[in-house]
Amino acid sequence: MNITFLKNWRGDLLAAVAGSIMPLAFAPYGLSFMALLSVILIMLCWTQVSKGRAFFRGWLYGLAMFGFGVSWVYISMSEFSGISAPLSIALTILFVMFFALYPAITGYIARKFAERGTHQIAREFVIIIPAVWVLFEWIKGWLFTGFPWLSVGYSQLGLPLEGLAPLFGVYGISYALVLTAGLIVYWLLSGKKAAKFALPGIIFIWGCSALLNTVNWSDPVDEPIKISMVQGNISQDIKWLPEQRLPTLKLYTELSRENWGSDLIIWPETSVPALFHQVEPFLKKIAEEARMNSSELLVGLPVYNIKSKQHFNSMMSLGMNEGFYDKRHLVPFGEYLPLKEYLGGVIDFFNIPMSNFSAGERDSTVLTVAGQPAGISICYEDVFGEEIVDALPDATFLINTSNDAWFGDSAAAHQHLEIAQMRALETARYLVRSTNTGVSAFINEKGRIQSVSPQFETHVLTDEIQPMEGMTFYAVFTNIPVVLFASFVLGVGIWLGRKKRDS
Repeated sequence: MNITFLKNWRGDLLAAVAGSIMPLAFAPYGLSFMALLSVILIMLCWTQVSKGRAFFRGWLYGLAMFGFGVSWVYISMSEFSGISAPLSIALTILFVMFFALYPAITGYIARKFAERGTHQIAREFVIIIPAVWVLFEWIKGWLFTGFPWLSVGYSQLGLPLEGLAPLFGVYGISYALVLTAGLIVYWLLSGKKAAKFALPGIIFIWGCSALLNTVNWSDPVDEPIKISMVQGNISQDIKWLPEQRLPTLKLYTELSRENWGSDLIIWPETSVPALFHQVEPFLKKIAEEARMNSSELLVGLPVYNIKSKQHFNSMMSLGMNEGFYDKRHLVPFGEYLPLKEYLGGVIDFFNIPMSNFSAGERDSTVLTVAGQPAGISICYEDVFGEEIVDALPDATFLINTSNDAWFGDSAAAHQHLEIAQMRALETARYLVRSTNTGVSAFINEKGRIQSVSPQFETHVLTDEIQPMEGMTFYAVFTNIPVVLFASFVLGVGIWLGRKKRDS
């Protein structure tokens, strides 16, 4: 395949196009094949160019991918944080430009270690790029508290590669997809001779993944639980107004009373727009009412600890077992301020409600609700698979509560639901996702959506879940095997290049 025409501006343009189609592979669009096509195209754009050009094309790719895929952060700043539109645009652009550095550096490193020695094409696309790509996805998932959005593995839900999730998590799926793209590019560039190696490799990867889909990684335990999730649909711009408190509590109370037949009723993240001590009498009263009807409540609310003088974003169980889960992984600038001693005025300037939270204790992840230990996560905590498994093996199912109203009618809520599906698949546990404005959903242990709420409607979603027990390989070892394997493969690729150069 002759790709010399990509050495000039055409290759730069194609890199941007490749990045722009990647978000289509994720929810709400669900065009999963776009992920593979996108990676193939950017690999072709990195072929036979300098390190600097590869960096530039990777950056263009990242600008387009994150610009189209996560620019919804603008909505939370401009509509709900009191930041002017020009400043919100500027901050969003800086946000996108920073994350575009990840594919840019990937391209640079790939060319740096692949430009010397023989067997360059195979080494670059089959060995080096898949390893570097996944390592940078992993780094993006924890550096500066982490932002794992648009990891390509999420796009493969419902396809054969999802069978790798209980073994190697979302990054294992990413590795398999990027390796598939690398084998295809190697085939395209090297011709029929490469097909003898590439085609069996692709069949092996996808065939084994499909077989893994038939494995049951957990077993049912006890009887099913009937759960109702109250979706209050309280608009973010009025949620914290003092005059809205009583109408909000009345709404959630009335909708709960209509569903006392459920074993558990869940109110989403910060559904109670007041501190715990301000509404404690109300909560005790409704908890007693729930117990009288053989039901339990799990409610989201902020908590102020008088002794430590700290605020927590919490979930509180009300029923036979009363307890609190305090959110552990906070959103920087949204829930807490990094380097507060230097940036003390930023929160006041941004005008973000309840933005001075403290992180909860690391060993507190499970609450007993409806007679079962449940792994609790709040908002974007569920994007960190290595943290969700902290609740296992004790937890028989998972609960995530969120308030995606911050991002309006954008792709954010749908992308977040897709991420939650991956957590259910990785842990082989049912996951119940309760949100303020949608999308609320019941997800089974195979990552399939069992039932879902309409978005931006006041709604009560009721369904049954089956408690499960057992540990997947991923739940035991998290991302460690993939990171070690990718590091080893990258080291082999670099060593082979040096060996060929010196021979």
